[in-house]
Amino acid sequence: MTREADVARGGQGLARVAVVVRAGAAPLWWSGVCAAGIGVLPPGATGRRIGVLAGAALFLVSAAAMALVRRGRYRALARGAARAGKYDVLQDRAVTMRNWRRGHRWWLLSAFAVALGSSFAVPAAGGMLLAGLGAGLRLKAAWIGRRERAGETLLWVRVDWLDRRGGGPAGKPVKGLRGTGVAAGDAAPGGARRRTAALV
Repeated sequence: MTREADVARGGQGLARVAVVVRAGAAPLWWSGVCAAGIGVLPPGATGRRIGVLAGAALFLVSAAAMALVRRGRYRALARGAARAGKYDVLQDRAVTMRNWRRGHRWWLLSAFAVALGSSFAVPAAGGMLLAGLGAGLRLKAAWIGRRERAGETLLWVRVDWLDRRGGGPAGKPVKGLRGTGVAAGDAAPGGARRRTAALV
């Protein structure tokens, strides 16, 4: 039976919460590293030393803020997660990653351009801020993974809710999460690739 038929019979397309969170980590990290590396070349208005020190502070603050923001909302959604239904369709990790990055590609490019442009005022700081956001997302995905292991339940969110405005995995459109056993899907707890893909 096809996935379209499963959805037609009352199932929902589901994406892993941790994978959605993790999807932005690598693009933000690498664009931030590139922007900081290029941005350290011009002396800027503040000078390189002040720029790098300010960038280091921004990296730490942004990583911590991104890792900690909305944890209460994630906890509440996880506590109320319903069991995934028989006809729910579990989206592959690669598809979830690709969809998120396509949907945010212009935002990512704009953020890179702004970070690079800010280097003429404060060298490297904008790039380090972006890298910190990427690191924070990775930390948040790891935190979700620890909760998934502890509860022996992988957390999933409806794909159609992600497509709405403000529709992140803990956004306002999300009314609840679904849960499966830890062997479901092709991503491990926390959203990383499984070493050996498990059968659903």
